[in-house]
Amino acid sequence: MTKELILSLIPGASEEQADKFIKYYELLIEWNEKMNLTAITDEREVAEKHFADSLLPMELIPQNAKCIDVGTGAGFPGIPLMIMRPDITVTLLDSLNKRLIFLNEVIRALGLEGRAKTLHMRSEDAGRAAAHRDAYDVALSRAVANARVLAEWTAPFVKKGGVSIMYKGAAAKEELDAAQNAMNKLCLGARLIEYPCAWGERYVIAAKKLAPTPKAYPRKAGTAGKLPL
Repeated sequence: MTKELILSLIPGASEEQADKFIKYYELLIEWNEKMNLTAITDEREVAEKHFADSLLPMELIPQNAKCIDVGTGAGFPGIPLMIMRPDITVTLLDSLNKRLIFLNEVIRALGLEGRAKTLHMRSEDAGRAAAHRDAYDVALSRAVANARVLAEWTAPFVKKGGVSIMYKGAAAKEELDAAQNAMNKLCLGARLIEYPCAWGERYVIAAKKLAPTPKAYPRKAGTAGKLPL
């Protein structure tokens, strides 16, 4: 992966930030041989569909925001956002510890210690924990679940006035329509934002937390997926 590719896809990136994206790509490919992190490995596709894609709603994240990346997987969108936004902190949450071992290596290699930490929990359990409930300005989720499920998983993390940012593809409008009952029950006001880009239809559902999440949510692990609101 070249600096030229990064700089062409990510306007405003410095050479130092481009170097971090290149290092991230190298680690992703190296570790992908040992575990399933991504099906996308081509340099341009990773730069577009993982790096640049993660940055699409960057302007929705307030200055100095405390964020949580729910179901972070290989670190998208949290790691790219931290590279480009030195003001934010991100907790990278995943239920699979081996992914977090990879991410801890990325954090060290990119010098993100102090702004990034990993959390090995299921989202439902973390959302009920005092240390994480109502603790974040922004919850991020990308390629994790449909909006009905994500609303329940992410709403408990954010403070009143905070926002859950859900990355979506071509079916975003249908997902949002189907999630209206969930949004209402969870006191979320959601809007759909479209991001025109060369690699496909991309949207974000931005759900603002209008009031505290009812104590009944999130329900126990696995319930939201089987019985979505």
